[in-house]
Amino acid sequence: MKHILLAVAGLTPQVITETLYALHQQGKRVDEIHVITTRSGKEAIYATLLAPTDGMFQRYLQDYAIPAGTIAFDFDHIHVVRDENGIELDDIQDENDNTLLMRLCVELTFRFTRTPDSAVYFSIAGGRKTMSACLMAAAQFYGRVQDRIYHVLVTPEFESSRDFFYPPPRNVPIELYDRKGRAYIRETRYSAVNLVLIPFVSLRDRLSEDQLREPKDPATLMLSLIREELPVLEVDLPAGCLRYKGREVDVHPAHLALYAFFALEKKACNRDKATCRGCAECYLPLTAVLARAEEIAALYARLARTRELAGMSDKGIMNLDALNFNSYKSKLKAAIERAYGLTESHGIVIESKGKKPDTRFGIRLSRERMRVIL
Repeated sequence: MKHILLAVAGLTPQVITETLYALHQQGKRVDEIHVITTRSGKEAIYATLLAPTDGMFQRYLQDYAIPAGTIAFDFDHIHVVRDENGIELDDIQDENDNTLLMRLCVELTFRFTRTPDSAVYFSIAGGRKTMSACLMAAAQFYGRVQDRIYHVLVTPEFESSRDFFYPPPRNVPIELYDRKGRAYIRETRYSAVNLVLIPFVSLRDRLSEDQLREPKDPATLMLSLIREELPVLEVDLPAGCLRYKGREVDVHPAHLALYAFFALEKKACNRDKATCRGCAECYLPLTAVLARAEEIAALYARLARTRELAGMSDKGIMNLDALNFNSYKSKLKAAIERAYGLTESHGIVIESKGKKPDTRFGIRLSRERMRVIL
């Protein structure tokens, strides 16, 4: 299993080596390091951690006898927040910048948690507070049982030092500054870096298959977690109407018979799936619909017992052809859209899938949310 450290960092890249040191002190392996930062943060990382001759990352590996190349961490692993034009942000200063930061956190978190053969250590110790908050939110959306969120706590007097990157194996003196800016010398043996595990509740299992195919924006993810009782569509033949979301709509008998036929076809599907989402196995080509015209006529006959015959005279439904089918489907769609609006009607009209001559027809709404009253 690959172990990935995904960290946020600002102008103090020391937090990366401090986190790496703390993980190693707990016996945790790290195979890759990725950092989310700004343009100025990137430059600080390049100048201190990844400097070609005296970079502190390579020095850490040497100090603790870790073979070079064991941990993948180079310039390509620094991920800078960019605006819509691809320009790197110098800082996170407003709501728009924060949205771009959140998007990058979500995209990288999605990417690194996509396969089961990885474990991600999220480090929220660096950068602005909003950077920590965004990475933690992304971890809560996509994190798995093997993933962890960590903070690091460094001895306060060493925490503010730009020369302290980790406690070295051999004690050395280091110049520090007090609150009044006065310099003094302190030995590194007095430093401590502690790894703090941050508990979190993963929401991944509550996301749909569609939301796990590609990264989604946080607003979309949050809306998906608001669990309301889903409305049921009733096709009531005795009453001659449709009921959905608390609204009852009278439907022309011929149109209702056709609609009931497709609703029953959906309900009769015996595929062993928990939901109809993304499935169109019950959709029928026009030839199959016309071949079963007698079933549609029988549904229409049921309506004849509840309405005056003069009020429902429509000989076309008793001898359905392609022209009548398209006419009924179109008029039914218009009636449903008038009643429920374009957005709400999207999943309950008789829709078509595929291109001619392979067009198939059906209703998108899941079978568990349909009820046909005969």
